Amino acid sequence: MARRGKKPKGRPVSGWIILDKPKGMGSTDAVGRLKWLYFAQKAGHAGTLDPLASGMLPIALGDATKTVPFVMDGRKTYRFTVRWGAETTTDDLEGPVVRSSDERPTRDEIADLIPDYLGEIEQVPPNFSAIKIAGERAYDLAREGETVEIAPRTVIVHRLEIVDMPDAETTVFEAECGKGTYVRAIARDMGRDLGCYGHVADLRRVAVGAFTEDDLVPLDEIEAAADEGREVLDAEAIEAGAKARVVDFNALDEYIISPESALADLYEVMLTDEQAGRVLSGNAVLLRGRDAPVFCDEAYATGHGRLIALGAIEEGSFKPKRVFGGRG
Repeated sequence: MARRGKKPKGRPVSGWIILDKPKGMGSTDAVGRLKWLYFAQKAGHAGTLDPLASGMLPIALGDATKTVPFVMDGRKTYRFTVRWGAETTTDDLEGPVVRSSDERPTRDEIADLIPDYLGEIEQVPPNFSAIKIAGERAYDLAREGETVEIAPRTVIVHRLEIVDMPDAETTVFEAECGKGTYVRAIARDMGRDLGCYGHVADLRRVAVGAFTEDDLVPLDEIEAAADEGREVLDAEAIEAGAKARVVDFNALDEYIISPESALADLYEVMLTDEQAGRVLSGNAVLLRGRDAPVFCDEAYATGHGRLIALGAIEEGSFKPKRVFGGRG
């Protein structure tokens, strides 16, 4: 007799939480915390954010995890402060100083250098990064004292601007860049080019893909919403070591954004109820209407008031590649 698969533990909740991650918390810890608070069956994030950094960490719950690659491939915007005069092993405040200088750049010198950091550029990721070398994370090798040699890679910087220069020691920048770009490496390399050295003193991510600052939700606000829905324990239960758990998720669920919000750059196919049923069964559907595209490499379909599938349009038909079975 065939064994039945285990029923997934948790709620089949799906959508995005655009967490304003506080400093000091790792991305994996943040995902684990929200998965526990929402009692979600599945959770993941769209792009690691260093523990020393704050800001946007998009966290996907349930079926929204299928849209993670589209968010990770999107542009990211960072606001960061560079402190001039010292280069560190980690290219931020965490590591010891390895090079220093008494030189300090002027605003004009920095502005003149910025064009060299726009468009496609070659960049060597920091030694303390998540890059894999022979199957090992670079930061693990670096912490063990091993010499880390990372090959340069091509990344794209769409925009790099000076936001503020409060004193000769520090400059605040805003950068909009593509996947795989390290802001810490920009600070390190600019410092070398300017002859003064530099490292990131503060880093905040303010946008990822289709998500903006308006979507950010602080962790303490989410925690407060969870507290609203916790059960009330009597003294006997508390004495026995019982812990209050969330039993009413209404306040928490207010912060969930629909899975398709991550797909703003893709073509949307709006299905009738009949078409939605066919797509949910894995079948292609013919698109009608004068403005319907004949070909489209990436598209998504909605119906029944939710995201139905990811797929492509070929010869005027939407062909599903990944079907969303959970409720949005």
